Amino acid sequence: MTGGSRGIGRAIVERFEELGARVIAPSHAELDLRDAAAVEAYAAALEDPIDILVNDAGANPLATFDQVSDAQLAEVLALNLLAPFRLCRALAPGMAQRGYGRIVNISSIWSLVAKPGRAAYAVSKSGLNGLTRSLAVEFAAQNVLVNAIAPGFIATEMTYRNNSPDEVAALVRQLPAGRLGTPEEIAEVVAFFASSRNAFTTGQVIVCDGGYTCL
Repeated sequence: MTGGSRGIGRAIVERFEELGARVIAPSHAELDLRDAAAVEAYAAALEDPIDILVNDAGANPLATFDQVSDAQLAEVLALNLLAPFRLCRALAPGMAQRGYGRIVNISSIWSLVAKPGRAAYAVSKSGLNGLTRSLAVEFAAQNVLVNAIAPGFIATEMTYRNNSPDEVAALVRQLPAGRLGTPEEIAEVVAFFASSRNAFTTGQVIVCDGGYTCL
């Protein structure tokens, strides 16, 4: 589990622990996801079989398309796309050999719809959706199911950092549900797709946005 220290990731960790799972959620100090060698070494050093992988860690710097620097783009892609790719590459084959595995990638509605200032983030999350579909096709026969969850506006630190109070209030007025989602609600969806209760659905991007993308 990556990104388990706060927000949606923390809620996922807590829900998994409630369900009796043993959760490994390295902090940034324990694993720098931007470092390819560190990711591969960390995965190789895991002693116990990994049945579930949740890729949640990410970055979402706001910048219009013409203002995104190469350094910003590289960091966003490293965290949001390349780290999940490398972790899946390291862990999915073992799941396939054991005949069981669940991978859940945390995507975003910005992989499906657009908003100014999110070009780098949208590119990275769209790539994550593509990774989800590709892995699903390659590993479905070995009972390794891979899905992505695409949250909308959730009451997290990132949402409040990227939107002013007035902007949050305007967003709430736009949402058919009439409120922001909660990290716990996203965690519940992740828990289902990461469990044996999901025995057939794979390669899907599950949108959890209170109806926002239906407008």
